[in-house]
Amino acid sequence: MNAQTRTQDAVHASAPGSRRYGKARALFRAHRLFAMVLAVAAGLRVLVMLAYPTAQVYWYDSFTYMDTAVHLRPSSEFHPAGYAMFLALFRPFHSVVLVAAVQHLMGLGIGLMMYAVLRRHSLPAWGAALATLPVLLNPAFMRLEHAILSDIGLIFLVVAALTVIMWRADVSVRAASLAGLLLACAGLTRTVAVPLLGLFVLYLVVRRAGLRVVLALTVAGALPLSAYGAWYAAHHGRFALSGSDGVALWARTMTFADCAVIKPPPEEAKLCPNGTKVDAASEYVWAEGASLNLLPGGRFAHNDLARAFALRAIRSQPLDYLGEVARDTSIVFAWPPVAHPKRVSPPALAFPRGPWTLPANPLIDKVKREYDSDIAPMHSAEPYIGILSAYRYPALLYGPLLALLLLIGAAGSAVRRRPALLPWTAAVFLLVAPVAALDFDHRYAMPVFPFACVAAALGVAALSKTLNKERDKERDKKRDKALNRTFDKKPKKALDKTLGKAVKGTRE
Repeated sequence: MNAQTRTQDAVHASAPGSRRYGKARALFRAHRLFAMVLAVAAGLRVLVMLAYPTAQVYWYDSFTYMDTAVHLRPSSEFHPAGYAMFLALFRPFHSVVLVAAVQHLMGLGIGLMMYAVLRRHSLPAWGAALATLPVLLNPAFMRLEHAILSDIGLIFLVVAALTVIMWRADVSVRAASLAGLLLACAGLTRTVAVPLLGLFVLYLVVRRAGLRVVLALTVAGALPLSAYGAWYAAHHGRFALSGSDGVALWARTMTFADCAVIKPPPEEAKLCPNGTKVDAASEYVWAEGASLNLLPGGRFAHNDLARAFALRAIRSQPLDYLGEVARDTSIVFAWPPVAHPKRVSPPALAFPRGPWTLPANPLIDKVKREYDSDIAPMHSAEPYIGILSAYRYPALLYGPLLALLLLIGAAGSAVRRRPALLPWTAAVFLLVAPVAALDFDHRYAMPVFPFACVAAALGVAALSKTLNKERDKERDKKRDKALNRTFDKKPKKALDKTLGKAVKGTRE
């Protein structure tokens, strides 16, 4: 009977269901710490959905995205249509709340990819899980996920591209192609991601990944961007991804431009500073009294002229330009967080209570009619907001933490270039590029955190390996010295004695 029972148990244990259960248990044991972090992060996001029953819409961006999603025509203004195409997938459901729910899942996915790539590079489970906390448990990320904005889509795509490229030491043609496609989608979501394609190509060249791999990444990234540029040209008459690059760069120069130094031609001179003062470079785009906005036809009709003026200003005053970029970039390291522009709140350390009003936008009625009739002012709901408002994210984990992460990533890249180099350079680029092209905004800095966290975690591992190697070398040196001292004394005396006996025996 006992033998029969053991046989039955063995049969049950070998059943497919039991094997799957065993694998699941082993998987959970290996990653239980991160599983707990992910569970807490998921619970917080469920609370966000319950505490804020409708998604947040912004005064300009959200309505432009939804309008483009309905008509699928590239905007001639700030935004390429990548995020609008994402919204178009959900148009049949007529629900911005569903979009927010999917974006919350994407936020969890960002943390999962960070953890996976760090474990792939042999980091301990606790270290990889710790690196995901500034993303998974950050209220600023959760509030972005709950808004009809392109930020989370951008972050998800670029982190996915990083994961694909770093998954194996030898990057395959297939992986390079997928990473290129992901970066192209990121560039069509926000144009700031387009230069990342060049950064990834340069990384593969430095890694000596091979010509086929480099070409695969380049072609897979360039084809979608080129196709979009041709589509844009068919609607607006010029090959581009958006119609605002010149306007943005012109606004950047308004904080330092001196036309007595620049000496622009008469046509460009119309865009010189005219005495209008605002508290941030980006505010010049919207300031009614700014020189660009006084020209007939609207600001974006003069995009090419604005670009020409801005480039001339930068060539004439390069140090002033670099100084403004450095000054505005440094805002991200301030503690407590500083509002910039002043009308925009700095990242929240907690979840606020509502209600709020819908922003005044001429597209409101059109978007409600064509995309989601239930779009409403965001408000907070009890009892969920009472629970959620008790959650606190340490203020220290903003500016000072980011500075520390970047410093550790830089140190790790210096001692062992391969693991931390790509995420660190991507983090620095994503931090500086928006400021160089327009201005600093806390929203624009959010994509930096996942890359900085991955770079810092890999940097710690690299520094640890280097220190261990140095420690081993020092220990080996001490051991060799000790052995040499031993052989210099006792063995030498014994050898002299032996040789003496041998010589004596020969003489006899």
